[in-house]
Amino acid sequence: MAHIESQKHTLPQQPRLHQTTALTLLALALPGTAAAQQAAQTPTLPKVEVTASGEQTYKADTVSSPKFTQPLVDTPQTITVIKKEILREQQATSLTEALRNTPGITMLLGEGGNSNQKDNIFMRGFDTSGSVFIDNVRDLGNFGRDTFNVEQIEISKGAVGADNGRGAPSGYVNLSSKSPFADNALSGSISYGSAENLRMTADMNRQLGETSAFRLNVMKQDGGVAGRDHVESKRWGIAPSIAFGLDTPTRTTLSYLHVEQDNVPDGGIPTVGLKGYYNAALAAAGIGARKVDTENFYGSKHDFEDVSLDMFTVKVEHDIAPGTTVRNTSRWGKVRHELLLTAPGSANSSATNPNGINAGNVNNPETWTVTRSRQTKWQENELLTNQTNLTTEFSTGPLAHSLSAGLEFIHERQLTKTLVGAGSMVPGNLYDPSRHDPVSNYDLGTDGRKADGETTTIGAYLFDTAKLGERWQFTAGVRLDRYRTEARNVVASTATSHPALPVGTLVPLNIDAKDTLTSWKVGALYKPAANGSIYAAYATSKQPPGGSNFTLSATGINNPNMDPQEARTIELGTKWDLLDERLAFTAAIYRTENKNDLTQTDPVTGDVTQWGKKTVKGIELGLVGAITPAWQVSAGLARMKTEVEEGSTSQQGNAVQWSPELSFTAWTTYRLPFGLTVGGGARYVDSMLRSSNDATATTNMPEVDDYWVYDAMASYEISKNVSLQLNVYNLTDKKYVASMNNNGARYTPGTPHSALLSANFQF
Repeated sequence: MAHIESQKHTLPQQPRLHQTTALTLLALALPGTAAAQQAAQTPTLPKVEVTASGEQTYKADTVSSPKFTQPLVDTPQTITVIKKEILREQQATSLTEALRNTPGITMLLGEGGNSNQKDNIFMRGFDTSGSVFIDNVRDLGNFGRDTFNVEQIEISKGAVGADNGRGAPSGYVNLSSKSPFADNALSGSISYGSAENLRMTADMNRQLGETSAFRLNVMKQDGGVAGRDHVESKRWGIAPSIAFGLDTPTRTTLSYLHVEQDNVPDGGIPTVGLKGYYNAALAAAGIGARKVDTENFYGSKHDFEDVSLDMFTVKVEHDIAPGTTVRNTSRWGKVRHELLLTAPGSANSSATNPNGINAGNVNNPETWTVTRSRQTKWQENELLTNQTNLTTEFSTGPLAHSLSAGLEFIHERQLTKTLVGAGSMVPGNLYDPSRHDPVSNYDLGTDGRKADGETTTIGAYLFDTAKLGERWQFTAGVRLDRYRTEARNVVASTATSHPALPVGTLVPLNIDAKDTLTSWKVGALYKPAANGSIYAAYATSKQPPGGSNFTLSATGINNPNMDPQEARTIELGTKWDLLDERLAFTAAIYRTENKNDLTQTDPVTGDVTQWGKKTVKGIELGLVGAITPAWQVSAGLARMKTEVEEGSTSQQGNAVQWSPELSFTAWTTYRLPFGLTVGGGARYVDSMLRSSNDATATTNMPEVDDYWVYDAMASYEISKNVSLQLNVYNLTDKKYVASMNNNGARYTPGTPHSALLSANFQF
């Protein structure tokens, strides 16, 4: 048995910004990110009121985490908030669709079963897929998340490990769930659109007494995917919750979430014919290839994706005294994700693809074939956590403090089984594939190999905002995490790894790692007026070996002897609440540096060297809220420059992959007096490198082209309780790459011109 173990050591009244000055700032500002920055709720959570006629706005004033002690306008950190009002108007039913409302984020297609069915998030130059949270608790697994039970989505950007512990250098995404409130309300929607896509949702809240309420959210969706043959999205979910003690000093909420998915996954389509596609035979003949039909399905009739999620949460809050509140959150969750995906591979001629593009058939494209790989996944994630938080306010001399402190106990486990018997599928006709082509040796099952990893973490944090007079605020926070990761794997022996054993013998491989991580952040903020701030901030984060996937190995970056990846962000920014605090304007410049992200193993001695440094610097602008009571807007602009400062010879000095230099997003609606609301949006994503390695004349798909996409919506109130809504996506039917895999052989086409009609109700 191989065994490896490693251990390493409320402001007083101030003058407000003059209206003329406010309009001048707006006139000079470029459309910016919807980075409505937030801070924590008040020590006693405010009462949530939902009424059919209440004013609804895109602007958020706080985030859900009590670790933030100030309103957004006074929080020295870039935070984008996407509220449920925008999700409803856009009919954004998945996390992927929702994140289109903030710039600087791209989605990856993934490899080896990590298809575009998952939330493969790439933000500010780094993979952020492992930094997704639900109600400020780290989420389970990686699959397509639905928004039916989401109140708002909060995207915190930068190296902010002090907020949640280990994490990506780019930040994290938090989904804030819907919870019961002291009122009666019923709302829902029935939608039908392109690809015979039917979706139904309902949200019911009932006040059970003066201080208790019950809420139920349900969702059912069944249909295809616009522009894609045979791909199906079928899922349902239920989320009941009950709250006791509303508007009293002690409040308790119990909630449950269950989601099931039964999808036909999408492995994408070949990049043949796209700008940048390279094939030696075509290049030698001086001819090109036409693009494949974006509706083509290269999968098999056997393909499937099953997801089953269960999550129980208990949250208790108690006001000890005015200004002092203690909170405790306990959660257990489990998700199982099973997948068989057939994806197109190379269209080049080879021994396994003799009819691929070659010198003998370059003029007969109807005979060209493409390889198809069978990718599988069997993964089960389990989480058990308990979090305790205390917020309080006090003074020391001239300083007024808002403090947040807490402890977190987290146990996470990920079990991955190796599936065998997926068989092999014959190469498919490039331009006319069939899902009924034969699959040989198909007998899906497990063979005993597995990766069984678990991480236990004890975390402690302390945040304080100290106010000095009416103008100055100073923020500091620190978090310590003591973690232990244990990988109990079973691998198959090879002639190299276990020369004394027959090849294929199952061998246990146990690897442990434990360490203490320290992350911190500081900020200084000046308020030139009560409705604005100017700030400077510095923050750090760390990602230990195996920190994002529970996978430890004897080589590479997940070797427990490696140091954690370390990131640091410096940010300068300003925030303003304008037009009677209806509209938030934000602007920030930043620089993030990440090091220790590469390893190099000496092939002779086996010695491992850790190295590598990447930097991302840029500017983000945001505008979100109401220009008038009838006119809402959410807009964001991000410009960033990325560089591999230390890397391999082929990477040195190049830009970081999947990181567009410029991205822009905007969404706006206007409500007319007679019940008609019209709106629309635009998104721009600049071209981006597929790989940070130097591009040569024979490199396939060195970069992805830029694109603009335009959407529109119209909603009409038939009565105060019922409205009809029409959403039209991709008005110009732009053909673009929504996501691409690492080797540039396949991609997911963007949503084509399509429509969705919804009937909405609320009582």
